[in-house]
Amino acid sequence: MTPPVSMDAIDLRLLEELQRDAARSNQDLAEAAHVSAATSLRRVRRLTDAGVIERTVAVLSPQALGHGLTAIVEITLDQQSAERLQAFEARVIADDGVQQCYRTNGGPDFVLIAQVADMPAYQALAQRLFNNDANVRNVRCFFSVHRAKVGLGIALPPASPATPA
Repeated sequence: MTPPVSMDAIDLRLLEELQRDAARSNQDLAEAAHVSAATSLRRVRRLTDAGVIERTVAVLSPQALGHGLTAIVEITLDQQSAERLQAFEARVIADDGVQQCYRTNGGPDFVLIAQVADMPAYQALAQRLFNNDANVRNVRCFFSVHRAKVGLGIALPPASPATPA
């Protein structure tokens, strides 16, 4: 595990602005963070190279694309050896219907967020991923009735004392 990256108030402003809208130009980002464009670019590259910024994505509307059913799925496996967990995880994350996958403890082995068009599409996903796997012991599924919040933003830590511009 890598140690936390030292970040000052400027880094945190840049990250906060990027979490709001990563599609803006570097010039707009710099203005919003009250720094020069060169400083903004240099710091964003440093934060990316350090792994603080994993990737930049667009958050799409599932309904606008015909994916109106969100399923939150808990999966418990019969055997939890490292190989079995990794094999199941690899199969699940390769499936386009699975939006998020978390390996958990103290309850189910996995929690998945799946985004599919409708109930037949969910049933097809369940058949592909769960029903045909003899190691899947239990599947518990909840279907979203209202999307109240979708966010990928993370609460930012306090600034470190000094980071070079």
